Amino acid sequence: MKESSEYSTTTEVNSSPQFNTFGGVFTPDVLTILGVIMYLRLGWVVGNTGFLGALAIILLAKTVTICTGLSMSSITTNIRIGAGGAYSIISKSLGLEAGGSIGIPFYISQILSAALYVIGFTEGWLLIFPDVSPMLVSIAVWVVLLMISGISTHFAIRTQYLIMFIIVGSLVSFLATPALPQTHLPLIGEFEDADFWQAFAVFFPAVTGIMAGANMSGDLRDPRKSIPLGTMSAILITLLIYVGLAYFCAWKIPMEELRSNQMVMVEYALYAPLVIAGLLAATFSSALASLIGAPRILQALSEQKTVPFHQIFVKKTAKNEPLNAIIFSALVMLVAIVAGDLNALATLITMFFLVTYGTLNLIVFIEQSIKIPSFRPTFKIPLFVSFWGAFSCFSLMFFINALFSVVAFLVIVGLYSWLSRKELKADWGDIRGGILLALAERASHLADQFPRHQICWKPDLLVPIDNPSVWVSSLSFIRSITYPSGSIFAFTIQTGEKNPEEDKRKKEEIHRELKNLLTPLSAEKILANYTIIEDQDFLHGAKLVIQTLKGAIFRPNALFLTFGKDQTNDPMLQTLVSYARMGQIGTILLHQHPRMAFGMQKNINLWLRDKSPNWHLAVLLALQVHLNWSGQIHLITVAPLGEKERLYQFLEHLSDQARLPFMTEFHVLTGNFEEVLAEAPKVDINILGLGEECDLDLMRKISEKVNSSCLFVADSGHENAFS
Repeated sequence: MKESSEYSTTTEVNSSPQFNTFGGVFTPDVLTILGVIMYLRLGWVVGNTGFLGALAIILLAKTVTICTGLSMSSITTNIRIGAGGAYSIISKSLGLEAGGSIGIPFYISQILSAALYVIGFTEGWLLIFPDVSPMLVSIAVWVVLLMISGISTHFAIRTQYLIMFIIVGSLVSFLATPALPQTHLPLIGEFEDADFWQAFAVFFPAVTGIMAGANMSGDLRDPRKSIPLGTMSAILITLLIYVGLAYFCAWKIPMEELRSNQMVMVEYALYAPLVIAGLLAATFSSALASLIGAPRILQALSEQKTVPFHQIFVKKTAKNEPLNAIIFSALVMLVAIVAGDLNALATLITMFFLVTYGTLNLIVFIEQSIKIPSFRPTFKIPLFVSFWGAFSCFSLMFFINALFSVVAFLVIVGLYSWLSRKELKADWGDIRGGILLALAERASHLADQFPRHQICWKPDLLVPIDNPSVWVSSLSFIRSITYPSGSIFAFTIQTGEKNPEEDKRKKEEIHRELKNLLTPLSAEKILANYTIIEDQDFLHGAKLVIQTLKGAIFRPNALFLTFGKDQTNDPMLQTLVSYARMGQIGTILLHQHPRMAFGMQKNINLWLRDKSPNWHLAVLLALQVHLNWSGQIHLITVAPLGEKERLYQFLEHLSDQARLPFMTEFHVLTGNFEEVLAEAPKVDINILGLGEECDLDLMRKISEKVNSSCLFVADSGHENAFS
């Protein structure tokens, strides 16, 4: 059934791929590579740098594109890329945010390339008709390009075969020049017009056509086969052409004329009109290839809503042409034609292409390095190729223009940040999680080679949860302990039922409750994980968890428990405390006052004994809570008669060594511990040491006497408040 409306999306009729390797990849690649720079600037590069300098520039530029071509060939045999070429590859590897942040500059570089080629066409046209207005010529060419690209991509591809024939004829005409060779081959130039890197920046766009075919990936019959074969063939053939032309220029044409006359290929040709025709054909075809490819990048960006007005640019005609994207791209191209000059555009395009090529190589290098099973391309390349491709691209950017390189990266970071806030959703997965996991695994392997020093301590809590519904208030206090750098590993024990269906339903319900409970902490970037252990006994399951996590790289360092008035679970709590001591992790017992809860969440009493070694974890927790409550710490100890002055000095010394806040107050209470509890300052939480005997009844009495919630803490021996 025919499409009744003028437009259709990419999934509708007449959207099936239609181009083969030669027509869809090799031809547009070659014609984009052999363009305006070859005819109008290659001679200048040779005249300025000499044959060896030009050879170095050509080989360096081609090294970048060879590595990029190999990387692109490898990854396209691993994933099914869609429209947009490099954008599709980056998006499917690093996510839509990364794809968009690179794809938007890549799209702009394609449009600027089209403008560059139109300017080159105009310079060639003025050789024939020097009295014509340059702007009039450029606008006329722009109109013709817009008409051809808007009519049919198939028609544009057909015109490129004729253009290929003309370009070959122009090269033959130049190489058949009757000019006599020079007496000696000028190997090294004087670099009078530009230094090496400036000459490289001007030349580099001459090799950047390697993605003209990849940009057509959505219109290829077999992208996995066509892109590697067509791209690498185009790169190698054009490499031979450029080296041959550079040698011929140095051999046949004086250096001064190469530098001063950009039309030397015309003037030294056997038949000048054929070279002029080649120049016009090459620049026209390159502009056409860019104007065909760029709208497809924009359309691909629009499909994933990564650009403004995406609903307009996403549409295609019934003939599968992104007409709206073509029109917009042509308008941007027109602005660049009016505003730009050839050398300035060439340098700008170089930077944008280097960013894109470098990112593509980096993706392949990462996927090769992390060795995930999903990366198994049929076209394999050495790891060094992708590494060198990425390294050389990013290095060359800074050699060419360090300031612009920084600006380019800031733009990409800004785009990434903007796209991240849009919460884009893709229909495919990407490797970001795999990359981060691989980095974490390698970092943990390195970290395991070094002893865990107390200076690296942070609160990583193990939290047994029997009933998630009663933990909301306790979790808010846990947030005060762990934010911003701590972590939480929660678990619950599900005892089995006789009915498997009931077990499954109950497990799903617990899973949902735990997730809802921990979501507020995760939203604040606190690492919060949980699991459900199936066991017939809560204590047995908890013991297994503690023993298992003891051998983990990222293991908890403190067991967090809560208790209230109900004494039913006291034996289980006391057993868990003993498990924690055997597992060499700290213990934190919270008794939440039934009336006062956590009060205003400001002030803290920290109780210490001068001869007890069990206070390092208590000090560290007090500092963590103070960080989030922003109140005042009261440092308290109990002194027998006659020792008040000595214990004041003890508190002052400890405060200084532990670097407690400047406004910390010191209190030395005289008398029996239980009798002086009521004399302590009224605060929102009291933190005390946990003795060898876990006397929960005494802890409840303490909480009542101080009239606040209390935290009872036991060190593991791996904490140090002085670190």
